[in-house]
Amino acid sequence: MKPLTLLSIVIPARDEEGCICSTVEHLSLELRIRGIQHEIIVVDDGSTDATWELLTRLKARLPQLKPVQNTGLHGFGRAIIRGLDHMSGDAVVIMMADESDDCRDVIRYWEELNKGVDCVFGSRFIKGGCTIDYPLVKKLLNRLANTFIRALFHISLNDTTNAFKAYRAEVINGCRPLLSPHFNLTVELPLKAIVRGYTWTVIPITWRNRRTGVPKLKIKEMGSRYLFICLYVWLEKYFSRGDYKRRDM
Repeated sequence: MKPLTLLSIVIPARDEEGCICSTVEHLSLELRIRGIQHEIIVVDDGSTDATWELLTRLKARLPQLKPVQNTGLHGFGRAIIRGLDHMSGDAVVIMMADESDDCRDVIRYWEELNKGVDCVFGSRFIKGGCTIDYPLVKKLLNRLANTFIRALFHISLNDTTNAFKAYRAEVINGCRPLLSPHFNLTVELPLKAIVRGYTWTVIPITWRNRRTGVPKLKIKEMGSRYLFICLYVWLEKYFSRGDYKRRDM
């Protein structure tokens, strides 16, 4: 594979004035210390607070920052797709705006991608992984959902629903069109990549519950959406006769 030269980080943000600047600054500092060429694409998904104003101010100090507004229909998945549409890198990491994801894990993602793998998936629930202040009910629902996905697709990945993952740019293009407008995009992307034949590996990561703002994931609203996209990709796996499989030229 061609060596990677530019890492894009896509961060969807909605009403994150309390943490967006520290998230971007800590991430950019870590990447600059490691000498990794990068761009940070923060997509403001219709914030009603000062998120966009803070991003435009921060850009004056951080030229690697690319603030983007999602002016169309809003939704977590739509914001990520808009960010992916604006990326210039040959690899991308998708991460959260609330500092729940450890920016040091971004470095490890980059290093794994440079070994030649197509996708790197983080897991909080393997040896070396860690969760800090994870709400018990949310954790139980997470484990049930991921157990269902593992059984349905016969895969070893046990943290599919986690948004924090890394892909080569050709994987993103190979998984289009992306259908999920909400948090179910976190399931659609890795499952499509696996089903379509891209190579992947899993590394342990650290997750910390947000310290500012409020969670955007509404569990009651997402159950049917997660199920829909899982069944959609499952049908592709078993009934598409490989029409969407990766083709090496």
